[in-house]
Amino acid sequence: MKALKRSSDHRDYQRVPRVVTAMARDEVHGVSVAPHSHERAQLLYATEGLMKVKTAFGVWILPPRRALFIPPGVVHQWTSMSRVTMRTIYIEAKVAQAFGDSCRVIEVSPLLRELILSLLDEPIEYPLPGRGEHLAMLILSELAAAETVPIAIPWPRDRRLLAVCEGIVDDPGSPRTIEDWAAEAGASARTLIRLFPKETGLHYRQWVQQVHLAEAFGRLARGDSVGEIAAALGYASPSAFSAMFRRILGKTPQHYLSGWRAPLQNAGT
Repeated sequence: MKALKRSSDHRDYQRVPRVVTAMARDEVHGVSVAPHSHERAQLLYATEGLMKVKTAFGVWILPPRRALFIPPGVVHQWTSMSRVTMRTIYIEAKVAQAFGDSCRVIEVSPLLRELILSLLDEPIEYPLPGRGEHLAMLILSELAAAETVPIAIPWPRDRRLLAVCEGIVDDPGSPRTIEDWAAEAGASARTLIRLFPKETGLHYRQWVQQVHLAEAFGRLARGDSVGEIAAALGYASPSAFSAMFRRILGKTPQHYLSGWRAPLQNAGT
C-alpha cells in the first residue's frame, strides 16, 4: 500500500502506523458483507442509511446517529438495509482496550461525526505531527465521552430459538404469539419461554421489546412519526409504544425525533 493512498478495502487500514484511521465506503441497498474480523477495533458508522450487524452474540440495527464499537478480533457481518454512506474508523488494538472488550452501540454526537469526516480529508498515513494526529486524538476523546445506548438483540444458539428470533427480526410487527412461533419452530411455548433467558439473558417479552426499539430507531431516523411506528410494530396506540420506549430508555421517542431530524436534514456525506 502506498503511503498516501485512499482505499475502500478494510484490509488496507489494519497495519497503518497510525493510532486511528478512517475509511469511506458507499454501498447500495441489499449488500451483505460476509463474516470477517479485524486486527483493529472498528467503529462501524454510516452518515446515511441503515445497517444490520450480526455477531455470534447479538444483532444490532444502526441508523445514522448510532455506531457500533466492535473490539479487535470479533467476527461480524453486516447488511445494508438501504443505501449506505459508511464513514467508519479503525483504532489500534492496544489503544482500543480502553473502550472495552464487547460490542456496544454509542450515540454519535455532531462533533464526533464532523471529526470523522475531517479525518477522511487527510491521507491514510497522515503526517506526524499534524492536523490528522490532532483529529485522531480528538476522536478518541469524544469516543470516550460518548453515551452508550442500551439496545442490543442478544442472539441464541439453539436451532429452535434461532428460527424464532430470525422470524421476529425479519418481521418486527408480526402479530404472532409465542404459541404461534412455537408451532413453527417445532417446540412447545413453554420450551421457548424457558430457552429465551437461558440463551439470550432476556425473557421473551424483553427480547421482543429490544427488537422493537431497534426497529423504532431505524424508523425514527427515516422520519416516521411515533404513530406510524406504533402501528407498524403492532402497539394498540402511540401512547402504549411511547410508554414502552420511555420505560426502557428513560426518554420519549419525541426526544429522539427532535434531536435527530434537524442534524439529519442538514447532514451531508
